[in-house]
Parts: sequence; C-alpha cells; structure tokens
Amino acid sequence: MSVHNIIDYGASTGKENNAPFIQRAVNAACEEGGGTVSVPAGEYLCGHIELKSHVNLHLDQGAVLKCSLKKEDFLQEGADTDELELNSGCFIGARHAEDISITGRGVIDGQGRLILKDDGADNGAGECPLNFSGFRTRMTLLEDVTDLTIEGVTFRDSALWTLHMAGCRRVMIRGIRILNNVRGANNDGIDPDSCQDVVISDCIIKTGDDAIVVKTTKPMTEKYGPCQNVVIKGCVLHSHDSALKIGTETHGDIRNIILSDCVIEDCSRAVGIWVRDGGTVENIQIHHLTGAVRRYANAGGRDFAPDWWGKGEPVFLSNTRRKGSQEFTGRICGVSFDHIRIASESCIFLAADDGCPVQDITICDMEMTMCRQGTQAGGLFDEQPSERNVYAHSIPALYARGIHGLTVKNWRVKRLEPAMKEWDGFIVTENCTQCRFENAEEA
Repeated sequence: MSVHNIIDYGASTGKENNAPFIQRAVNAACEEGGGTVSVPAGEYLCGHIELKSHVNLHLDQGAVLKCSLKKEDFLQEGADTDELELNSGCFIGARHAEDISITGRGVIDGQGRLILKDDGADNGAGECPLNFSGFRTRMTLLEDVTDLTIEGVTFRDSALWTLHMAGCRRVMIRGIRILNNVRGANNDGIDPDSCQDVVISDCIIKTGDDAIVVKTTKPMTEKYGPCQNVVIKGCVLHSHDSALKIGTETHGDIRNIILSDCVIEDCSRAVGIWVRDGGTVENIQIHHLTGAVRRYANAGGRDFAPDWWGKGEPVFLSNTRRKGSQEFTGRICGVSFDHIRIASESCIFLAADDGCPVQDITICDMEMTMCRQGTQAGGLFDEQPSERNVYAHSIPALYARGIHGLTVKNWRVKRLEPAMKEWDGFIVTENCTQCRFENAEEA
C-alpha cells in the first residue's frame, strides 16, 4: 500500500484549515485501492475530514490534528444532512465504508478547553458540569463501517462525544487514550450505537460524561438493527457519570455484552443499565472489576444546567417510563455481576415498575465498602430520566423494587466511619419475587 504524506498535498502547521489538503490525500489513497495517509509531527488545524474505504490515517509521534472551532469549516457544500448531519456534526467521519483504520502515537485534539467554561455554579466545589458557549462538534462519527480499527492514538479534550460508531461491524479498538475534561457535559468516551462484533481493550478513558455507552438510538436502530456482541476488557475508566452505561436509548435490542478486568476510577456509577424505549437488554456479563464510585456536585441557578447522573451506586439497573410516556419500555433479563471489589457512597440499585420487567439478575462474589469519599450529602435515589427523577430516600446496602428472579451470593458489605447519616438498613426489597440471598453479610 502506498503512503501519502499530507505535507505533499499542501498541509502545513501554519494554515487555518488543513482539511482540504488532508482530504486530497485521503481521496488519492482511496482511488489507488487503499493506502496510508501519514500525518508527520506538528500541529495541523482542520475542519471536517471524511475517511474512505481501505485508508489508514496514521499519526506519527508528535503529530496533532486540532479541531477547528469555526462552524463554517464543517458545513460543507452538498452535505447529506439526512445521515446524522455527518459533515456538520463531526471532526473525523466515515460512512458506508470498509477497512478503515486510525493508528499511531499522535493526538487528535478537540480543543474543548476553549469552549467549556467554569462559571462557579456549584458554589466552589469545582465538580459540576462546565458551562459552554460556541460551536461544538463530535470528535468522530463513523457510520456503517465494516472492519474498523482504532489503535494507539490519543483523543484529547473533546467537547462532545469522542468516538461515536453507528451501525459499524467488526470493530477493534486497542490501546487508545481518551483524555477529556472530567467536567465536560456530553463528552462521552466511546459510543457503540447499533454496532455488532466490537472489542474494546487496553484503553485509558477519562471523561466527564459516560466513559463507554452501548446504545441503540432510533435512527441507527431503524437502519442497522440491534447492538450486540460487544467485549470491553482491560481498561481504566474514569467518569463523573457511568464507567459503563447501557442505554438510555434502547430503541433496539442490546445483547451479548461483556465488561471484564477493568478499574473503575472515581465514577458516579460503575455500571448503569437503563431501558426506556422498547428494546430488550439481555445476556450481560460484568466481572472482575475494582475501584470506587462517589457522588459529584451539580450546578444550580442556570437556565440550562446538565447534571451528573448517579449518586455513587456500584450497580444500577432501571426499567421505568420516561416522563410523560405511556409506551412499553422494554425489558432487562439475564444480567450477572461477579468478582467485584468496590468502594461506594450509595447502594446497589435495582428497580422496575409495573409492566416494565427486570428478571434473572445475579450478583456473586462481591465485596462492597460503603464509605464517604466526596463532600456531597447522600440520601438520594436517582432514576433519571423518569417521572421520579431524583428523590429523597434512605440508603441501604441493596435496594430492589419489582425484580423477578434475583440471586445474591457471597456478598459482603463493610461500612466505614465516618458514616453518612442517610445510610440505613442492609437489604430492602419491594414487590420482588423469587429472591434468594446466600452468604450475604454485613460487617
């Protein structure tokens, strides 16, 4: 395969928008049947770049592709706005393609630091989602790509979703770093959306919003069907929301998901599973996790104030209706958690409303230490998005509502001083059936 150096096509570190020159290199490589587009050391400011079949975008050590903050650099003539507004909606994109890779030791920089602003809305806690102004775009949107590889690169400071893969097949993501502002709202790490056969391994992901989100949005489900066969392993995950989130968008089924051998570093939740939109979430295995979860401060007094979801729950499962909805929400079934050691400020939370089934849930070989880690008060359950949303409640070690078929085995809970005053009780169940607790102990 030939190598196409972007310098040979007119790119340089002094230009305001290198996208046209990099795009020429991509087009040339594709027209030859495939090749590598090489980005040498240096900083290159760019608007939208669209990758094409059989092209490897390779960033050398010291290379930085910097996302332009000018909206006009993304609104390209003839953009197909019907396809998730691809050209106006991402820095690096691809659609209806195959055999694409992004590799190397370089950096893709979203420049979120120039958009996100601290307005002190959490009274000095320094934890709430930052306010933002100006044009924001996703770092990537890769739609309907078969045989996608992303390896080695660093994604830095995205202002919106970092890696959004929609309807992709046979995806390998290995050894990447996602280093976003930990107070950035909506700067998710990796979002497999209606994708199949995905492996995410050996990554370090630090974000404000969820680190990894498996979902089925309505437009992508209608085009590409369920999200299934996703393996996540050997990662370090930090987020002010969930380390692993499934949902809330569940317009299609989500099945056969494994999360294993990961470190959960100071997240609001370790694992959160939501069903809201009619899909079935099933065959989920979560095992061999360690780390800590805690509550972070939210903003008050803004007209628009996105909040962190979660109050320090190690495990969160929720099947309830969105506010104002009467539609069937879907179901959660066949979810197992085992070999987990975690410190938390809140409880294991499992909840289903009438007509919203959650069944066959297993928790085994889990050590849970309840301890204060932050400065925020406890005593809240958080079921966003729903009619209940956030409401006051005492905090046991495990709370289950409306679950059919719950097995908890070899579960040990220890509470450390100073205790949070809202902690109260060990196991609380409401309207549950076929629950079995074996060797569940509180120290």
